[in-house]
Amino acid sequence: MSAQQDPGTAAGQRPVVAAEEAALERLAAAVAAVDVDEAPRLPGGFAAGAQAAGIKPSGRPDLSVVLVTTPAPASAAGTFTSNRVQAAPVRLSRAHLAATGGSSADGVPAHGTARAVVVTAGSANAATGPAGDADQLAIAGLLASAAGCAVEQTLHASTGLIGTRLPVDRVAAGIASLVPVGLAATDAALGAVARAMMTTDNRLKAASALVALPAPGGTRQVRVSGVVKGVGMIHPGMATMIALVLTDASVAPRTLATLLRPAVALTFDQLTVDGDMSTNDTVLALASGAAGADPIEPGTPAAAALGAAIAAVCRSLARQQAADGEGATCRITCRVTGAADLADARAVSRAVVRSSLFKAAVHGRDPNWGRVAAAAGSARRPDGAPASVDPDSLRIALAGTPVFAGAPLAFDAASVSAAMEAPDVVVEVDLGMGRAGAEAWGCDLTEAYVRENAEYST
Repeated sequence: MSAQQDPGTAAGQRPVVAAEEAALERLAAAVAAVDVDEAPRLPGGFAAGAQAAGIKPSGRPDLSVVLVTTPAPASAAGTFTSNRVQAAPVRLSRAHLAATGGSSADGVPAHGTARAVVVTAGSANAATGPAGDADQLAIAGLLASAAGCAVEQTLHASTGLIGTRLPVDRVAAGIASLVPVGLAATDAALGAVARAMMTTDNRLKAASALVALPAPGGTRQVRVSGVVKGVGMIHPGMATMIALVLTDASVAPRTLATLLRPAVALTFDQLTVDGDMSTNDTVLALASGAAGADPIEPGTPAAAALGAAIAAVCRSLARQQAADGEGATCRITCRVTGAADLADARAVSRAVVRSSLFKAAVHGRDPNWGRVAAAAGSARRPDGAPASVDPDSLRIALAGTPVFAGAPLAFDAASVSAAMEAPDVVVEVDLGMGRAGAEAWGCDLTEAYVRENAEYST
């Protein structure tokens, strides 16, 4: 099965059927009501930690582990890159989820159980051939031995330079000193994980939300938390990123997977920095059940509430990534309304934020709305068909000022340019074709981005 056909790949690569579209619209509405704290908050049932193992030449922390501390392993689900060149940790994680659970032909992402997650930064271990696979399997064995679990209950993610192998001896020494004595069940420990995952990121990215779920005798507060890295080689499908989403809810692996897929579709699949897709994209969700809430049943209000919390955390993480894009001076948010359907809305919003011309215009604070119109008109749906865009119905606003309504509108260019100095430049696109809407995020294109990537391997 190719990466493009794999039901565990990014949700945004699949055509969205009508029932899914309605569900995504309901989820988007529910997300808006969730309060999110942009800080690392470790849910119950997990311990975490990080250290410098010598993978990064800088000597900064580069090895992190999350361990499940409950008697039973955690439910786990994952979505991965749809790039045909997939890194060894991606292939191994998919294999381990299949071994402990499975992925089905009806589009449910890979899911199973897990005891430990290891993330390494500084080497992608991608395009490294059989030797790279052997390295990753050796690390799995070392982690499993330290964690006291089966090899198949380990999950893996790596980030860094493609074509470089992991220094297994250094990773082995790091795991031996970190697991379990170097792990802690604290918020600071999850923050350390987020920091050790970083490569070209400038800041730690974390988000957390609380949701009340049914429990014996009433309700129980359940936490959903996430950390993410990735600010370059970012493009829908998913993006160059590693994200860990942890919750102490009680939810079966397959149900967790059905909640993760739409969350990724609404968030990470609507994120772009530079139009390039990675070999290592990984989003892993783990549920420990430690909160003591009732098990989540599919299709229930409790499932909807947990799904909204997961999506809200992922949305916050995706927006933080856009704001920290390589070389970026601002985030770009595109809000599309009036689309004929959700697929059109998502396609147009992505097309606008990925336009290099518009990204460059935003960097220059140039209110050149023509680049928005051109990007919207070029948008393609997941099946390759053009999105429904009628220039006579099209409406565009930049930084709060209407600039186009089927024809150019008079506006004060200097005032709009000044408004575009905001840290989040918002472009609103009303297609006038229906009632569907979507949002996407990106960042401006700067000289610093070119310099950073021109010197990445040297």
